[in-house]
Amino acid sequence: MRVQAQDYNDVTVIELQGDLESDFCDLLKKTVSDVIVKGQNGLVLDMNAVGFIDSQGLEQLLWIGDYCRENKCELRLAGLDEICETILEITRISEEFDRYSELSEAVKSFA
Repeated sequence: MRVQAQDYNDVTVIELQGDLESDFCDLLKKTVSDVIVKGQNGLVLDMNAVGFIDSQGLEQLLWIGDYCRENKCELRLAGLDEICETILEITRISEEFDRYSELSEAVKSFA
């Protein structure tokens, strides 16, 4: 997995590329922690290039959601494909996240 962060004013977009699996959770956790420490008001996980989420990846998403709430940072997920949407629905955590089909919609939602 590749993780890349880019700031848009008070919102940071973290682009994820590859499967969200246990092997990459530490990298994602560090990246999210670094963003929150900077004091960003919003965080968007761009998941356009994520094809699968395993159980550790789901736990990581839940941790990110909790961490954002604890630090007064709003979280959005953008670009989930059909497989990832289904995984969130089957595991009954889809309602935990504000989800947008397009990255631009997710970023604009903070305005």
